[in-house]
Amino acid sequence: MQVLSGPPAFRSVLLERIAGARHRIILVCLYLQDDPSGREIMEALYAAHRTNPGLDIQVLVDTHRAQRGLIGKAKSPGNAAMYRDFASRYGPGVRILGVPVQSRELFGVLHLKGFIFDDSVLYSGASLNDVYLGQGGRYRLDRYHLFESKILADCLADFVRATFLNQAAVTSLNDPADAVEGGSSHDLRTFRRGLRAAQYTFEGGPVRPGEVAVTPLAGLGAGNRLNETILALLKSTQRKLVIYTPYFNLPGEVRRAVSRQLAQGREVTIVVGDKAANDFFIPPSEPFKVIGLLPYLYEANLRRFTKAHRQAMADGRLKVYLWHHADNTFHMKGLFVDDKIAVVTGNNLNPRAWNLDLENGLVIQDPRGLLRSQHARERASILKHATRLASFQDLETPSAYPPKVQQALRPMNRTRIDRLLNRLL
Repeated sequence: MQVLSGPPAFRSVLLERIAGARHRIILVCLYLQDDPSGREIMEALYAAHRTNPGLDIQVLVDTHRAQRGLIGKAKSPGNAAMYRDFASRYGPGVRILGVPVQSRELFGVLHLKGFIFDDSVLYSGASLNDVYLGQGGRYRLDRYHLFESKILADCLADFVRATFLNQAAVTSLNDPADAVEGGSSHDLRTFRRGLRAAQYTFEGGPVRPGEVAVTPLAGLGAGNRLNETILALLKSTQRKLVIYTPYFNLPGEVRRAVSRQLAQGREVTIVVGDKAANDFFIPPSEPFKVIGLLPYLYEANLRRFTKAHRQAMADGRLKVYLWHHADNTFHMKGLFVDDKIAVVTGNNLNPRAWNLDLENGLVIQDPRGLLRSQHARERASILKHATRLASFQDLETPSAYPPKVQQALRPMNRTRIDRLLNRLL
């Protein structure tokens, strides 16, 4: 197992493994975008097929996300148009499937992650586009773990095969003809029931000297196995807990578990993106759009939390770091419990991930600290661009926000509709 250093290493390994695959390539992410990096990956996939026509290539993305343009941009047919264009030029060989988790994107998406190349697994919360791959002068920082394990690769591949392939609700997105319509509402309901029960299956075993244990978990909807495991790990902390989350919008259960750990004297470190490092942040110099309120809503959540735990911050039990590096963005997520258990996941630890999206994660048990130095280097690299808050007063107050942001927030605060929005964000 190897912890990769950042977006350039992620891109390099991704392209290298595509070119070197001999039996299978399975890419699962929220989206593969129509931009230079997305087209580079598409070219690499078709080139791999030309070199080895027997290579099984499957790409699974969210159906709804693939068929719309970017939020706040002009209307477009989305990434599916690129998929069909490549298929019309190069023919078959790369199968791109759309997975609908719900009838509408607002109520749930495919947020499952994992890239399988033969007997290797590259796991990251990143999707595939310029900013995630560090191209075009900007990057979106995530986490990147490379596992060399046939057992793990087979386990993740078997899940994809059993859960998504040959399902009426899962449709091709790169048919050269017109966009393929999804299955019926009955197909979707049946598929969703299956998703709620879907889980990785494998033969477990003890952790022997020189090994770590990796447990893959999936989850959709309240009370799922991934959620329950994350919650149990939070509650099991004996000494110190580290949380990475891009958007500070913790589910109530998670927030209460963290608060209890602080009350019991545990050390809690939270690393979160500054509002200016949020995907939806709009600089005051640019025209305001409603979507630009999101970073301010997340900051309000963080201000309430840190104010409630101001004594723990003063005592040094609660350490909160805001990540900000130029105009780059922060997308890291995961947990560390007592330096013995790590969770790498695409789960943002927010109500949407907790209740609506199809998520997965890998729980890594490392009782002998074999990975401690790699994860310490990862953390040092992250904190290089992070500032520790001394108190909640280090965060901006609404009175300091741009006038148009203040104007838009006032009715939300009066009606408390911001609390409702938090459940969907």
